[in-house]
Order: sequence, then C-alpha cells, then structure tokens
Amino acid sequence: MTVGIVLVSHSATLAAEAVAMAAQFGGPGVPVAAAGGTDDGRLGTSVDKIAAAIRAVDQGSGVLLIPDLGSAVLTARVLAEPDYIVVADVPFIEGAVAAVVIAATGAGLPAVLAAAEESRIQPKF
Repeated sequence: MTVGIVLVSHSATLAAEAVAMAAQFGGPGVPVAAAGGTDDGRLGTSVDKIAAAIRAVDQGSGVLLIPDLGSAVLTARVLAEPDYIVVADVPFIEGAVAAVVIAATGAGLPAVLAAAEESRIQPKF
C-alpha cells in the first residue's frame, strides 16, 4: 500500500497539470489525484472534490493533501484527520514532486510528509 497524494488548487487546470507532472516523477504506483476548482468549474475550492480525490487515492496508508494557497488550505484542513489525512504546508509543485518520489519508495506517511516539507528549504541555485 502506498501513501495517496491529493493536489488541491483553486484551478482545476493547474491541479490536473501538477498531477500529470508529479505522476511522471512518481510512476504509476503512486496514487495521486487533483482536486481543483469549484463544482461548477470556477476558480475556488470544493470540499466534495477534495473528499472524492481522497477516496480515489486512499490505499490504507494515509493521504497527504497539498493545497496551493488561501481557501484551498482552509478547505483541506476541514478534511484532515490526525495521522491519516494530513495537510502539508509546502510549495505546491516542489512539495508534490518530493512527496510522490518518496511515496514511490513505499515510505509511510510521516516520511512522505517530511520529504514534502524539506522542499521548502531546497535552494533553486
């Protein structure tokens, strides 16, 4: 069982493209899903979309939620469950890539979260 990862964005397009990119790093064994935009296609967030994405990636090892900003963070926190569904305070793309790479190794939720968090301090040059 692999840790699931959900990318939560205000934009459905951004979330889907971020998932496509991250999935290339993690490979087909990492369950990663997008939860972007509102239910009617506008910019914003949706508790229902996030909950559906959580269900889609949950393999029994926990789920990491990576929101982009503002209300995405607040909406993701509504669905958090200590030690099982965790919200990561990380850069959206860098955190997603780090998380999927470590999840692909079979690491548990604490290690996947730690890898994502480490992306905050990685210099770009």
